[in-house]
Amino acid sequence: MIKKDFNLKPVKKKRAYEEIVTQIRKLIESGKLKKDDQLPNERELGEIFGVSRSTVREAIKTLESLKIVESRQGDGTYIIVSSEESLVMPLANLLFRETDSIIDIFYIRKILEPYAVQLATLNATQEELLALESILEKQKESLEKGVILNDSDTEFHAIIARMSKNRVLERLMNAIIELLREVRETYNTERAKESYKGHMEIYKALISGDCKEAKKAMLQHLTKIEKTILTSKKIKEIKLC
Repeated sequence: MIKKDFNLKPVKKKRAYEEIVTQIRKLIESGKLKKDDQLPNERELGEIFGVSRSTVREAIKTLESLKIVESRQGDGTYIIVSSEESLVMPLANLLFRETDSIIDIFYIRKILEPYAVQLATLNATQEELLALESILEKQKESLEKGVILNDSDTEFHAIIARMSKNRVLERLMNAIIELLREVRETYNTERAKESYKGHMEIYKALISGDCKEAKKAMLQHLTKIEKTILTSKKIKEIKLC
């Protein structure tokens, strides 16, 4: 909940809703507003920012379009991103457009993730390796039951990004991972099994500390997934010399 001691300031009348959006985003990025926190109602926000309720509604609408808040009928407006996610999503929107080809995004992914997993072999903590192992166990159990856990796929790659200990690389990778969320939601059981096999090869290389093998395993994994997706969407792969 927004508090009076957060040092929020009255905003200028011209494009006031944008300043409201900026102030709320800063509170999220600083960790003062957290995921699942509820915002005050329109009247209270209007009083805090010194603007009309229509201006508040415009700000909320903008935050919703950015997937930062969610308005729940009869309940209120809630923060739906963490401080890290609030940084990643604007980056994703800045770097990529909806019209960008999946194949273009995968080319960038095949540059970043093999490098990230090399860094991960050098910088991973025991706790992070155990987290990967736990994800793989969940994936295996779900596949045995015929259930697909798309979030675990996302989590696996996000942890590797974090293991790299390169904050810029981590944010770039998370932005790309988020962009491909809809693609992962189309996974069938066979594609999910293929993904699990790739994850296992990456994990084995990681725990052995072999950065070259980890890079190779990640590239092979991404290439297989890319070809499967391109085939299903009837997109022709571009060959490089």
